[in-house]
Amino acid sequence: MRLALIVSAAAVALAATACSPKTESHTAAAADQAGAASVSAAHDTARNIDAAADNSQAAAAKAGRKADAAANAAARTN
Repeated sequence: MRLALIVSAAAVALAATACSPKTESHTAAAADQAGAASVSAAHDTARNIDAAADNSQAAAAKAGRKADAAANAAARTN
């Protein structure tokens, strides 16, 4: 029983040393990279939404011009 307690204490001590400053700096760097990736994705999404809105406006304008042309053609045939 005491041997198990000593082994458990050694494992805890080993785990505590594994959380070294190097590990902490790697964790911080990974968090920074994840944050930067999130910001980049948000910017890309915003740009895509803007482009989609521009495309929708252009398509609506084109459809309006075609409808006007069709109405004019129909008026000339009557």
